[in-house]
Amino acid sequence: MAGGIALLLCFVFWACIPTQPQPDSEAMNQLAPSGKIRFGVAFAPEQSTFFIEKTAAGELRGVTVDLANELAQAVGRPIEFTAAPNTGVLTDALVAGTLDAAFMPVDDERRGKLGVGPIYFTALNTYLVRPGSDITTIAEVDRPGIRVIGIAGTTTIRSTAVALKRTKVEPAESVDVALEMLRSGQADAFALTHDTLRSLSPRVPGSRILEGSFREISIAIVVPKNRPESLAYVGQWLESAKASGSVRRAFDRWGFANADVAPPSR
Repeated sequence: MAGGIALLLCFVFWACIPTQPQPDSEAMNQLAPSGKIRFGVAFAPEQSTFFIEKTAAGELRGVTVDLANELAQAVGRPIEFTAAPNTGVLTDALVAGTLDAAFMPVDDERRGKLGVGPIYFTALNTYLVRPGSDITTIAEVDRPGIRVIGIAGTTTIRSTAVALKRTKVEPAESVDVALEMLRSGQADAFALTHDTLRSLSPRVPGSRILEGSFREISIAIVVPKNRPESLAYVGQWLESAKASGSVRRAFDRWGFANADVAPPSR
């Protein structure tokens, strides 16, 4: 009897694990038109739930690399990564059709250019202020003479430009460049997300992350516009990856145990 109950419980357990959806031929043609999935990732000096690490040997490591590899494994196609210093570069490549998919923060501008699927994480924008700055709140950033920077071509720099009324935000090509501008005193505040800034702030000794936020950012899986079958498939796949715990495991593996996986999309 005990053995029968154990067998039944085992069956129920496995039956409750979501199975990865399989793409039909048209979805596969749209997702990997060259025979491989060309996937875009963004790198920074430190990892976050979104940014990946690019080692001196060229190895790519992080949450989005793990998830992209799982996608490739699910469909049985090889994957080729393009690593860029900002998501503006990745957006342009997706629009040009030289990338097939990516994870990235989304806003109305990107929704007009890309096919946007479900989100896997929600981040909050704030500022990292330079050492010695007298800025203590987000509101104090918005005053004449304050030099604010953001990463060029990103949702964060666009949302920062909207939030600021008394000063303006200037673009930096990469996270590395932005951090150096803070260290050298060329900028007073760097706009980015809390989860990313927590790992970056030690690289600028004496800098501070401001409490609160000025905008919520959704990070989603995206594909080029006009690939509806690919978009439908990667959306199903990501929802399955969230439900099965794959996204949770990727967060935990890279040290983001306190980050919450986005709830199921409706």
